[in-house]
Amino acid sequence: MEANLSNSGSSYDIVGIGNAIVDIISHEAEDFLSRHHLVKNSMSLVDEETALAIYKEMHPAVQASGGSAANTMAGIALLGASPGY
Repeated sequence: MEANLSNSGSSYDIVGIGNAIVDIISHEAEDFLSRHHLVKNSMSLVDEETALAIYKEMHPAVQASGGSAANTMAGIALLGASPGY
């Protein structure tokens, strides 16, 4: 697939391409992590069934946009450039 950006009317200094990942931050006991085969302070990609099982048991959490490409573009914007994602 070829993108045609010449007529888009947008101008970027840099464009990031990556997966839109959501970070879920929750304070849980060690046994919660063991039951769900999760490693403390790590990242795990899970399917919908696993996510629903985890959400059902976990304490209130904070959700934040994540992913290295998205986070990099956010940082570049803070430096004054015009990034696209």
